[in-house]
Amino acid sequence: MKIIDKHGVVSECPESEELQVIRHTAAHIMAQAVQRLYPHADFGYGPATEKGFYYDIDLGDTKLSDEDLEKIEAEMRKIVKENLPIRPFILPREEALALMRERGAKYKEEHIGDLPEDAEISFFKQGDYIDMCTGPHLCYTKALKVFKITGQSGAYWKNDKNNRMLTRINGTAFAKAEELEAYLKELAEAEQRDHRRIGKEMGLFMTDDLVGKGLPMYLPNGYIIWQQLENYIREKERRLGYLHVMTPCVGTVDLYRTSGHWDHYKANMFPAMEVEGESFVLRPMNCPHHMMIYASRIHSYRDLPIRIGEIAHDFRFESSGTLKGIERARHFCQNDAHLFVTPEQIEDEVSRVVDLIFEVYRDFGIKDYRCVLSLRDPDDKVKYHQDDEMWEKAENALRDVLDQLGIEYTEEIGEAAFYGPKLDVNVKPAVGAEITLSTCQLDFCLPAKFDLKYVDRNNEKKTPVVLHRAILGSLDRFMAYIIEETKGRFPVWLAPVQVKVLTIPGPDPSFANEVYEKLLDLGIRADLDDRNEKIGYKVREARQVDRVPYMLIIGANEVENRNLSVRDRDTDQTVVTGVDEFIEKLTRQISERK
Repeated sequence: MKIIDKHGVVSECPESEELQVIRHTAAHIMAQAVQRLYPHADFGYGPATEKGFYYDIDLGDTKLSDEDLEKIEAEMRKIVKENLPIRPFILPREEALALMRERGAKYKEEHIGDLPEDAEISFFKQGDYIDMCTGPHLCYTKALKVFKITGQSGAYWKNDKNNRMLTRINGTAFAKAEELEAYLKELAEAEQRDHRRIGKEMGLFMTDDLVGKGLPMYLPNGYIIWQQLENYIREKERRLGYLHVMTPCVGTVDLYRTSGHWDHYKANMFPAMEVEGESFVLRPMNCPHHMMIYASRIHSYRDLPIRIGEIAHDFRFESSGTLKGIERARHFCQNDAHLFVTPEQIEDEVSRVVDLIFEVYRDFGIKDYRCVLSLRDPDDKVKYHQDDEMWEKAENALRDVLDQLGIEYTEEIGEAAFYGPKLDVNVKPAVGAEITLSTCQLDFCLPAKFDLKYVDRNNEKKTPVVLHRAILGSLDRFMAYIIEETKGRFPVWLAPVQVKVLTIPGPDPSFANEVYEKLLDLGIRADLDDRNEKIGYKVREARQVDRVPYMLIIGANEVENRNLSVRDRDTDQTVVTGVDEFIEKLTRQISERK
C-alpha cells in the first residue's frame, strides 16, 4: 500500500501502520463530503482511532439525522470514485493563518495558535478540500476501499466543557470487506447488549432532560436489582468486619480544600452553592467525610484496622458527550470503603481486599480481567499532590505488596488518584473496551492533610495509612456491566421478577392464585398473568421481553393434578413438577446466588 507523507515522499506503508493511514484518510474524505453537503461547516479535529475515525464539526444550528449520515456516506463514495490525488504542502505560520482565515476555518486557526512558534505547518489537499494535517495519507481517494459511518455524538471543542459543543461524526474503515463485516457484527452485538436499550425494554431505569442529563432514575424493576447488589456486598463486608455509615451528599468547600480535591478535582465537581455565608458542593467522593468520622475520637493501635464502608451517593460533572446510561452518569452510588491501618497492616489488608475482589468475580463468573498498578505522572504538576518522597514511598509500598501476594500486574503512568497509587482491576466485557470495576488505593496523603492520629504501643501519636477501596466500583456501573453481560437474563437471585404464573384461560383460577400467593409468602418475586390472552403470547412476552427465569403454566391438567408445567427461560424446555418440588429448587438457587 503506497502512502504519501507531508513532504510529498511516496513510500510503502509498514503493515503495522496501514489501518491508521486508511482511517486517517477516511476522516479527510468524510470531512470533504460534509463540506460539499454543508458548506457552512467548520472543522475541529479528525483523528484515526483504535476502532475507526471521527471528525468534530461545527455545523451551526444544523442537526443531523440518520438519513443525513447516509447522504454523507454516499458522498464519500462519490469522492472515492473520483479518484482525487491527495497532495501535501507546507506553509510558513503567517501564510497558514491567512489560508485558514480565508477559508473561515476558525478552529484550525486556533489550533495553529496553539502550536510552537517553530512548528512546521503542513496541509493535505484533495480536490477542493484542504485540511491541516501531519499525514501520512493514501495517495489517491480511490485507495480507500472499505468504510462505514457508524453514528454521531456530541463533543466539546478541545474536550473542554466551557467550549462549544461540536458534532462528532464517527466511522470506521478497513483494508478488507470481511474485516468491516466482522466489525459491524460486533457493533450489532453491542447494540443487542446495550444496557440502555435493555433497561428501557425491561423498565429498569430512565432519564429525562427535565430532571437533568446524567441523572438516572431507577424504576421498580431496576431498583430491585440495585437493592440486591447492595445487600449482596453489604453482607460480605459485614462478615469481614466493615462498619457501615451514612454521610451527607454535600460538604463545605473548606472540607474539599483540606482534602485537596478543590485544587486537583474541581473541574469534575458541580459548582459551589452559597448558603448563609458558607460554600457547599455536591460531593464527588466520600473519603473526606470518612476522614472526619475517624478524626471524631481518639484511636489506639489496638483499634486498627478500622474499616468504614458506605453505599454512597456521589455527583460528578461529566461532560454531556461522555454520558452513557447508568454506566457513566453525573449521579452514582459507590460501593466505597476506607480502611485505616498501621503501616504493618498494609500487606494483610490489601490481601483481604484483593481476596474479596476475586471472590466477588467468582460469584459473578467474571474471568476476563487484568490487574494494573496505576502510578502518577511525575511531570504533571497540576493533577497530582506534589510530594515526591510521599509518592515514592506509596508506590514502592503498593508494588511490594502486590509482588509479595504474587499478583500479576502491569504498570501504567498517569492513572493514579491525585493522592496516591492504586491497584485497578480492569474487566473485559463481552463487547467493547475494558472497564475498571474494582480498585484499591494506597494513601499516605489524606491522613496527613486531616491530621489523623492513633496512639501506638509506645504511647506515641502516629499517622495511619488509608486504603480506599471499591469492590463493585459504583453499583450503577456494575449493574450496567451485568445487564450487558447477561443481555438482561439475570440469574434467579438477581432477577426483578423470578417467577411468572401464566394461566391458560378457562379453568378455575383459584389454583393459580394459590400458587401465586404461596410464592409471595415465601418472599419470592412473582407476577401473575391471568389476562385473557393465548398462552404462547404470554410465554414469549415473559421469556423474551421480561426475561423471567421461570414461567409456571397452569391450565386444566395442572389444576386437575395440582402440579406445574415449568418453562425454563434459559433452556426453553418445559417440565412437569410438583409445587413443593419447584419451590425447593427455586429457593435453593436464590439462597446460593448461583
